[in-house]
Amino acid sequence: MDIKRSEVYRYLGYGRNIPDDKVKDTVEECIDLVLNVADMKSIYRIFDLSVNGDIIEIDGHFKATSKNLSKNLTGCESIVLFGATLGTGVDMLIKKYTKLDMSYAVILQAVSATVIEEYCDICQREIEEKLSKEDKFIRPRFSPGYGDFSIENQKMLVNMLECQKKIGLMLTESLMLVPSKSVTAVMGVSKEKKDCHIKGCEECQKTDCAYRRG
Repeated sequence: MDIKRSEVYRYLGYGRNIPDDKVKDTVEECIDLVLNVADMKSIYRIFDLSVNGDIIEIDGHFKATSKNLSKNLTGCESIVLFGATLGTGVDMLIKKYTKLDMSYAVILQAVSATVIEEYCDICQREIEEKLSKEDKFIRPRFSPGYGDFSIENQKMLVNMLECQKKIGLMLTESLMLVPSKSVTAVMGVSKEKKDCHIKGCEECQKTDCAYRRG
């Protein structure tokens, strides 16, 4: 797995700047620790999709409203529901160092956030490869909380994917994923290749975020 150091530094607040050697060395230590304890698991399922204006209907019964997502899904006839986690070991590692060395724990948090995104990218490429054999293409990953796609939609994703049973991923009453280093997302499936690669920071409307790219 190719962990982008620049992403770790961004999560740490360095922006496009490079940290000093001490921080860089600690980042390398934390990458080794996280990869050693991570138990990466993922799941995905493909459902029929209907888009009518801002209304997105999945599998004929679940409906969500999102102008941003409906634009992303234009021309798609099906949708990938996706979930991934690094497992409880990473949470336990961060909790341990929160008590021992808070600065170390902060770097572990940044590394873990980078690792889960890279893992999701790997999973997405595998899904893309499978669907390409059917002459189908997928759109960028889009998670609850991006743009106007409500965080409430975590419930739908976790339930329809049976995340707790399949990969040990649960949702709290406050809509937080447990283990914390986890992701749920949707990806549109289309018969036509479309340049629509806006994701993450570029799609999110929170322009004052300290961790925003570019």
